Parts: sequence; C-alpha cells; structure tokens
Amino acid sequence: MMAFVPVNEPLLNGNEKKYLNECIDTKWISSEGPFVKQFEQQFAEQMGRKHGIAVCNGSVAIDVALAALKIGHGDEVILPSFTIISCAAAIVRAGATPVVVDCCPATWNMDVSQIEAKITDNTKAIMVVHIYGLPVDMQPLMELANKYGLYIIEDAAEMHGQTYNGAPCGSFGAISTFSFYPNKHLTTGEGGMVLTNDETLADRSRSLRNLCFQPQKRFVHLELGWNYRMTNMQAALGLAQLEQIDTFIARKRHMGEVYNRLLAEIPGLQLPVPKTDYATNIYWVYGIVLEDNVPFDAQEAMKRLAAHEIGTRPFFWPMHLQPVFQEMGLFDQVSCPISEKIARRGFYIPSGLALTDLQMQQVAHALQDVMR
Repeated sequence: MMAFVPVNEPLLNGNEKKYLNECIDTKWISSEGPFVKQFEQQFAEQMGRKHGIAVCNGSVAIDVALAALKIGHGDEVILPSFTIISCAAAIVRAGATPVVVDCCPATWNMDVSQIEAKITDNTKAIMVVHIYGLPVDMQPLMELANKYGLYIIEDAAEMHGQTYNGAPCGSFGAISTFSFYPNKHLTTGEGGMVLTNDETLADRSRSLRNLCFQPQKRFVHLELGWNYRMTNMQAALGLAQLEQIDTFIARKRHMGEVYNRLLAEIPGLQLPVPKTDYATNIYWVYGIVLEDNVPFDAQEAMKRLAAHEIGTRPFFWPMHLQPVFQEMGLFDQVSCPISEKIARRGFYIPSGLALTDLQMQQVAHALQDVMR
C-alpha cells in the first residue's frame, strides 16, 4: 500500500525555526515586531517595488488595494472569470461592479484581446490575475490601461519569483498583491502583501490595514479601516522563506520538467504550457485539463486518483457561474466558454515544494491507471 501523496506540503528547512524562536525569546510576537518591516522591505525589493505593506492574508490585500485606489460605487473593474473568488468578492465589497473576460485555452490566463470591448466610461481598473504558473501577457494590457487611463491592480498571489520579459511579476501597474498561504512558493502560514511604487498609495494602504489610526490622535478616526496586520511570527517565517526563493523556484521548475516527462505519453491530458514568448512556467501548481475525448470529468478523475492515494484540487469555478453572484444579479447573460470548460475538466495534482521525485512517479503511475 503506497503512502498518501498530499496535494501540497510546504518546505520549512531554512531559518524558520531560528527566527520563530527569536520572536518567542524577545517576546515580539505582535505586528510591532522587527521582522515585519524587514520582510516588507526585502520582499518589495525582490519583487521590484519600493514599498511593501504586509497584511494577514492575500484576500484582504486585494481589499486594501481597492480601497487605497478609492474604487467604489459606480466603478467597474475588469478581471478574469477564471480566478479565485477573493478577486471578485473584494470588488463587490468595495461597492464596485466586476466585469469578467474569458481565459486563453492554453495558458488559462485572462484573454487580453477581450478586454477593450468591456471598457466603458465607468471602468476604473483592470485586475490582472496571473494563473497557476504563467503570467498574463502584460504589454498589450499595459498599453490598454495607458490608452484609457485605467489603474492596473496586479494579483500576483501565485507568482513569487516569476517574471514577465525579465521584470518581476508584482512590479506592474499602480498596485499589486501577493498571498503567503501554505501552498504558495513562500509561506507565512496565512499572510499577504500589498506592493506599490507610489508613496501616497503605500501610506494609505498602511493606514487602511491598521484601522486608520492617526499619528497624533490615535483613537480619533477620519475613515474606516481594518485590522489586517501581519504578526511578527508570520513575518519571521516569511523572511526565512524569502532567503530560499531561488532554490524554491529551481525546485518548482524541476518538478514541472519531471511531470512533463512522466505524463507526456498518457493520452487524454492537456498539460501546462512550458513556456511562452515572455515567460517560462514556474509551475506554482501542476494543472491538467482532460481532453474532450475523455469520457469523464475532473471530479471523476479526482475521485479515481483519491482511490490511488493521490491528493488533488479542482480548478477555480468561474466567477460568472458563482451562485452568490448570480443571486445578486451579476453576470446576467455572461458566457465564458473556455473558463466553463476548464473548470469542469481541469484539476491539479500534487505540486508542493516538499514533493519528492519518487512521489511524482507514484502520481504518474496513478494517472496512467486512471486514464486507461
């Protein structure tokens, strides 16, 4: 009987324990501790930004980004339908309207060619979401944003260390966000980051994540914010992880190459695109889409893999199909056929940094059995 292979397991073999012990020894465990500022500065520098604002998770980083840009009632934000609900939910919570575009069948990223037709007088921003391992094609998107005077909000939650034409993902547009959930290349357990080059946006983001306390009159509030602070312990973990980012990226790309080789001859599988003109896949997760001739869907494939002791996760469910948004009257008559197809026929297999080559072979053997 083979041991279960989890869909993700983080790698914590650097200075994580040392830095966490330092938090305990010094009693600095709250957001006031010194690791927070160190992590903010070093992560921002790594990602090509001037300012980093650490928050308690990647979802609230999007809330802060929208609020910092003063996006709200009457505004529209264009984003991919194929993404996590955090993106659209933040737009709705801000009082703005999400407007979705479909994705590309090969890269699974938003189809930039569809964006211009969605722009109206109410469009305020385009929310870029890099999906699974390859970045969105940023150059034509940036040209559109400049042409129409739109903000770019770059959700680079899954892109730690990825680049677009050599520039770090997370370095584009007015503001960008990251997540440090345990399945990300860098983890703080839970955590996130807002990045920007604009000092005014950075100051506003810091205020919003800290209940909008005023420097001179701390408990007199001119605006409502949130307590979205990151703890010193989370930042300590993140700093130790950041020290290993080059090793992590190399490991992820190695895993992608191994899977590509092991799965190449299995019929019925659309594998991730290894590279485009502007980026080499970083394989945040290793996604698979079942081809049309396969007589079952992703749910059935995942069920069969579970019987082989293989952990999996489904692809994102499109925003325009989410019941909660349909009940709000959003996305009426919207169709995104590519997003709908890959949501039903796509899933990802074990991809965590702690995954071994032997475990990848176990996954490949299980997939061979499942696809017979």
